[in-house]
Amino acid sequence: MESTKSEEGVDVLLDRALARCSFDSRERSLTVELTYGVLRRLATIDWRLEPVLDKPLLRLPVAVQMALRLGAYQLLFLDRIPQSAAVNESVNLARAFAGTVGRDWSGLVNAVLRGLLRHPPESWPSMDRDAAQALAVRYSVPSWLSRRWVERLGLASAEVACKEVSVAPPLTLRVNRLITTREALLERFSQMGIAAKPTNVSPFGIQIEEGGSVPSLPGFHEGAFYVEDEAAQLIPSLLDPQPGDIVLDACAAPGGKSTHLADLMQNKGTIYAIDRKDARLDLLRSNCQRLRVQNVVPIIGDIREPREWVSMIERAGEPSVDRILVDAPCSGLGVLRRHPEAKWRKDEQALPRHQTLQCQILEAVVPCLRPGGVLVYSTCSTEPEENEDVIGRFCRAHAEFQRESVRPWLPTAAQGFVTEQGALSTMPNRFSMDGFYAARLRKIP
Repeated sequence: MESTKSEEGVDVLLDRALARCSFDSRERSLTVELTYGVLRRLATIDWRLEPVLDKPLLRLPVAVQMALRLGAYQLLFLDRIPQSAAVNESVNLARAFAGTVGRDWSGLVNAVLRGLLRHPPESWPSMDRDAAQALAVRYSVPSWLSRRWVERLGLASAEVACKEVSVAPPLTLRVNRLITTREALLERFSQMGIAAKPTNVSPFGIQIEEGGSVPSLPGFHEGAFYVEDEAAQLIPSLLDPQPGDIVLDACAAPGGKSTHLADLMQNKGTIYAIDRKDARLDLLRSNCQRLRVQNVVPIIGDIREPREWVSMIERAGEPSVDRILVDAPCSGLGVLRRHPEAKWRKDEQALPRHQTLQCQILEAVVPCLRPGGVLVYSTCSTEPEENEDVIGRFCRAHAEFQRESVRPWLPTAAQGFVTEQGALSTMPNRFSMDGFYAARLRKIP
């Protein structure tokens, strides 16, 4: 409930709540499963509850809504919890909130959940009548987003994209080659009885086949890996950074791409990593320390305001930089499965606002790129307003830049993700990767 009002993600809020509890590992795991499960399946759960409710769900107190959703999720999607236990615990939860909401709603919760058990499942909404609404219900996606995808991608690809949003992502690691190799880390996992395999597309990745505590994995504390989706691992290589280069990471925190760039540069050269908030740069510093990255220079500043950060680079004796990565702030529609609460916070009207910000960032950074230098623009968005439209607008305004296909810098398995314009787009895909976009530009000498 708090996550609908707070700007913080459910991961932060849940960690904070669990820190106040004395749960054992099983109780913590179940709490995480229920929280994320309800958020991932929210629209489907509400659709299933609707026929057994006498009044609209959203007219009930929020605490009662959530008790019903938690119970319904267990009844509909979790086989290992007895139905009686799911109902009884939801009833107890509603009773515990009686003082907060002004009356005891446990009787209603009991009646509704038992009615859900008796009520035969409804047939899914017809794809023929309204495909977008049918996908929204079946895969628990906001209807505005499913409609966009149907119109832009066609029904088959839209269904793949919607399905990916509704499932839990795999735990994927990027091997830190400053410390070890993928083969060595896989062997170490095998010796510890941890089921893991190489990623299908990224040459740097490992997929853990069973979830668990990341800090308890072998190699975590010595910096052998960084948790990062396979699609995100493809972006830094597009910049083709060389040892000794001067690189600007324009939107750097928490440091996933900065530390990958350092890996590719063999810790040689300099990466100026800029972010607006010092607390986020603290995360970057912590990651650099754990991963033994030595060539990242954190700078606090608004990337749109060069006066806040250019002087730091100039004082280091760098009149210009060789390469710039703009991993731009965006809607995050390509990573909704990792942040399921975000599905219900976002709307279509945010896309033009993001585009304005993205264009401002590009305009701010390009003066410090040397002639012949390379700029890579990337987002974790699926939508053209934040991707191809931004690059097209930028190129029309800057004749001194030319587009280059990303193809030469992608592994063989990723060649199918190169668009007609020569950009990278991993949405949709059959490898359970997030949706990322990236374009490569060179400043004409």
